[in-house]
Amino acid sequence: MVGRKKDFKHMERVDGRWINVLEGLELHTGVFSAAEQKRIVACVYDVQEKGRNRQLRRRTYSEPRKWMRGKGRVTIQFGCCYNYAVDNYGNPPGIIQDEEVDPMPPLLKTMIKRMVAWHVLPPTCVPDSCIVNIYDKDDCIPPHIDHHDFLRPFCTVSLLSKCNILFGRELKIMGPGEFSGSTAIPLPVGSVLVLNGNGADVAKHCVPAVPTERISITFRKMDDSKLPYKFSPDPALQNLHPLAYPPIKSPVQQVANTLSPNQQQITPEAQVLGKHMHCHWSHNSKAQEQVEIAGLASSSPFKLGSDDFPPLGSSSANGRSNKPSRPLRQELEQQKL
Repeated sequence: MVGRKKDFKHMERVDGRWINVLEGLELHTGVFSAAEQKRIVACVYDVQEKGRNRQLRRRTYSEPRKWMRGKGRVTIQFGCCYNYAVDNYGNPPGIIQDEEVDPMPPLLKTMIKRMVAWHVLPPTCVPDSCIVNIYDKDDCIPPHIDHHDFLRPFCTVSLLSKCNILFGRELKIMGPGEFSGSTAIPLPVGSVLVLNGNGADVAKHCVPAVPTERISITFRKMDDSKLPYKFSPDPALQNLHPLAYPPIKSPVQQVANTLSPNQQQITPEAQVLGKHMHCHWSHNSKAQEQVEIAGLASSSPFKLGSDDFPPLGSSSANGRSNKPSRPLRQELEQQKL
């Protein structure tokens, strides 16, 4: 279901040698359905309304005055307060450990669970913070490399409209909201861009002035040494694991699928092989089922694969039973006798 592109390549000369500055980038599509994207956007607008009504902590919501093109992007921070530049109190760029912001809404935590379960993010780097950017027409993000108070990889989810993100060792500012870069990567609506390796640490990236409204949600894991003083891990984001891939059918099963019920005679050799393979796969299937049940039992509004991984013994999507046909069942019963 999920489209994955991992072969980005653009060579640039760095410290006297040519390297692929896009190494480590991954673009995933199909992670969130259109209906799920609408729910995420509605959640963001609901939080924005609370921020405008001063119902959030002071550093959670920021909506600067739009005094020129490219300035005025709305930001909402969860998990930690990140300082983009030296502030009025002399705090340098990075996580401000003695500042508090609001915790992550449940729906955003569900997005993280989905991305770990579907092999978009590794279970070794589960995000514990995020920043939401709400763009109006002509808003942008200038060239930068994400601060190393955050671990790699991290990811950005694009919503509402597609746009280009520019990458390059050196990105030039041509004017307000206008940048020139070595290469541009289109970000489809609903896509997840994962940044790691050279793509995160060697190449800068930026988003030029957008032609229409856009929302991005960037999920990042904080370095343990930079955690806010009052931070406590969220139990909902602990011990997450990716779903197991469906097991590969054994040679016996593959051959059996090509035969009619009357042709499916199992030889003694095949019985021994099948018994051995069944023991091996039944263990994996049980582990997979436990992971799937854990995901489905979550209180999240997303159905983490309930349609794609139906419970054992359930009916298939077209309403037909998963049980063998009557002639095949009779034949199997006769073989047992």
